[in-house]
Amino acid sequence: MQHERVSENVYWFQSEIFAQVTAGAITGTQWAVVIDTLAMPDETLQMRQYIEETLGMPVRYVINTHYHADHTWGNCFFPGATVLAHNLCRKAMQEKAVPALDITRQNNSAFSKSKIVLPHLTFSQGTMTLRVGKKNLILMTTPGHSADGISVLVEEDRVLFAGDAFMPLPHFVDGDIDILSETIKQIGKMGLENIVQGHGDIILRGEIDTAVKENLTYLVNIRKAVKSASRKRDPEEALSMVDIESCGKSRVYLGGLGEELHRRNLKSFYLRCLREDASAIAVDDNEIRPTAE
Repeated sequence: MQHERVSENVYWFQSEIFAQVTAGAITGTQWAVVIDTLAMPDETLQMRQYIEETLGMPVRYVINTHYHADHTWGNCFFPGATVLAHNLCRKAMQEKAVPALDITRQNNSAFSKSKIVLPHLTFSQGTMTLRVGKKNLILMTTPGHSADGISVLVEEDRVLFAGDAFMPLPHFVDGDIDILSETIKQIGKMGLENIVQGHGDIILRGEIDTAVKENLTYLVNIRKAVKSASRKRDPEEALSMVDIESCGKSRVYLGGLGEELHRRNLKSFYLRCLREDASAIAVDDNEIRPTAE
């Protein structure tokens, strides 16, 4: 696990084991808030030890930016903490995380002591505010990567913990490409000092505009590539030729997972286009046409 001080009382943690997943902590005078947990139990426990022993703060709140396992399965290692999230995060964890962890425990002993702790306090729209010492944390909805996505703005420092709404490689298989594009645009307009991505390194102020443009360009290129492939005789073969570099990103992102996630993006948008085409044909077939007399 890596860790770094982002600004006064604001800390960043990154997994060295899985996909460069990140988490954060903001400390006050008596307690701390954790934003997300790390993918592996041992790393989450290392993060907790650093916060409690090195920083000297017990964790009172844990914020989940979305329901995916690499950001939430460590909730259980902060006993007594109140977990905050979007209401769809709680719903998804209840429906998907509980059975998924049962299967994972059978195949990976590292998760033998893990259990699912659902969010205790949730919201569905607008914002939620939490005061931590001198810091004002604003929780806001940022969907697109998934429907339940939220980000956390440290208002005084203009530091945004964006969760997976902002990543080195945008990923929308569990969300919506159009909504994610709008979310990225809005993040780019927030006047931030830093973006803490859900995976990967911290984006500094001078890098934000470029990162936003690159992510939006990638999503545009995905749309173009899929629509072009759809016009070919063998669309799936044509899609197999669309590598990540041709869409403006690198396969080395996220510990080498870049190309795999890119493939999932292509498939997801291709299937969406097929569904939309099928719906359009169904509408045409069901149109009421005048009958000849």
